Amino acid sequence: MPLTVVKYGTPVLRQKGARIEGITPTIKKLAADMLETMYAYKGVGLAAQQVGFAMQLTVIDVRGVTDRPSSLELKGQPADVSGFMPLVLINPEVKAVGQPATGPEGCLSFPEIYADITRPDVVDVKALNREGQPIEFRCGGLLSRVVQHEVDHLHGILFIDRMDKETKADLKDELELLMAETKAALKG
Repeated sequence: MPLTVVKYGTPVLRQKGARIEGITPTIKKLAADMLETMYAYKGVGLAAQQVGFAMQLTVIDVRGVTDRPSSLELKGQPADVSGFMPLVLINPEVKAVGQPATGPEGCLSFPEIYADITRPDVVDVKALNREGQPIEFRCGGLLSRVVQHEVDHLHGILFIDRMDKETKADLKDELELLMAETKAALKG
């Protein structure tokens, strides 16, 4: 069943996620529910904080995006991105290995708000998968951007924190309105 995606202004979005110490049936069910939620909202990534849980769990699936390519390497060899999706990352660690690249980003917790964000174009990722097995890969393009965006969420960092001052100033009214609507709904 799809979960509710929380909006900007909900305190859990600023919470650093707790490490997951064991892959329990509850964690597996949450990961499955998060995938269903991500697809229902037409997203490419979703962090546990976005559905109200401050823990180190994110789900990703970039298969539906055809205009922004992704690259993937497993053990130093090119691999098929589609065959690796959907991704469930538990306790992920990311290391930048590429050059800074600027590209568009949005966020399900910030409906209809988009901005260009600069991030490394290639990253190495270590995590556990949904079965608790270690996985390691290098990714580039959109997949790299999504991984970094979601891992930021797991540390309470939002994409607005990565915007340049001018972009954030341009979006100030929209961000303040979204924050006010969220706070009003939380008091509701």
